[in-house]
Amino acid sequence: MKVEGGKRYAVLLATKDSDYAKKVYGGYFNVYLAAFGEEGESWDLFRVIDDEFPDVNELQNYDGFVVSGSPSDAYGNDFWILKLCLLLQTLDAMEKKILGICFGHQVLCRALGGKVGKAYTGWDVGLRKVSIVKDLAPYYFFDDLGEIPTSLSIIECHQDEVFEVPLGAEVIGFSDKTGVEMFAIGDHILGIQGHPEYTSDILLNLVDRLLSMDALEKGFADEVRLGMQTAEPDRMCWERICRNFLKR
Repeated sequence: MKVEGGKRYAVLLATKDSDYAKKVYGGYFNVYLAAFGEEGESWDLFRVIDDEFPDVNELQNYDGFVVSGSPSDAYGNDFWILKLCLLLQTLDAMEKKILGICFGHQVLCRALGGKVGKAYTGWDVGLRKVSIVKDLAPYYFFDDLGEIPTSLSIIECHQDEVFEVPLGAEVIGFSDKTGVEMFAIGDHILGIQGHPEYTSDILLNLVDRLLSMDALEKGFADEVRLGMQTAEPDRMCWERICRNFLKR
């Protein structure tokens, strides 16, 4: 999606498109575009998992970047992950806005000096209530929500987590499962462990694929499905937070 003269963003896609995402949405890029994009903007796609990165001379032309989720480990040393860390350090030095989601949240933390690893408590899949830290600094991305909510439900699908945030970062959200669900650095860095962009059907398809790979136990998968039938994520709030962050 390209628009002359509008704000310009890029999705750094750290995962391959699933057959389901391609069939139903035309790929994950369109899922991010639907969640965060608005009229009059230009959005570019870089498949970083395939070593497709923006030209360093073009970085100044972007208003913000979204780093996607991934089945890869944010603490891994694959060449593309190390290259992504270097890019994120560069963007941070330029004070470009970076929104990290799931793997993106973790790799952003790693790149800027924090610590990430395999969660001691295992998989977190399904709906999770994220408690928002009280007495926050006045973060502008909460501005049009009225009062800052005490908690927001989000779709999760991860088995890694942030252990320690980078120097200068503030933990904004936590849950009974994960200590760092959301963190920010200044006005230009925001990490979210959950998936504000996910719809219920995307998660349920992912659960089916994880089950077929024996990555999840059937009883656990059944619990996730039941939980998704009885409650809804606060998608509108999460999308507004993300759009506010990227565009103000």
